[in-house]
Amino acid sequence: MQIGVAYSEPAQQIWLTIDVPDGATVGDAIERSGILRMFPHIDLSTQKVGIFGKIVKAEAALRPGDRVEIYRPITCDPQTVPRRDGSGDED
Repeated sequence: MQIGVAYSEPAQQIWLTIDVPDGATVGDAIERSGILRMFPHIDLSTQKVGIFGKIVKAEAALRPGDRVEIYRPITCDPQTVPRRDGSGDED
């Protein structure tokens, strides 16, 4: 079955479409994609993964057409960053 694997950094985004066998897991797909060789600093023991924006475990089963996502850690404290509400008005 075909699935996608996505990872994004500020300077580079990658989205791979790969074939995985039926019964493959999120972890299987990440390993098979080669993304860990492209981005050796990815640490799946600390970084979260998901399918279509929903956090899942690496053992989660895949369905045809799923998009596996590897999430980067938050690099700023949301409490200290001014909120952007999109109104265009500045305080």
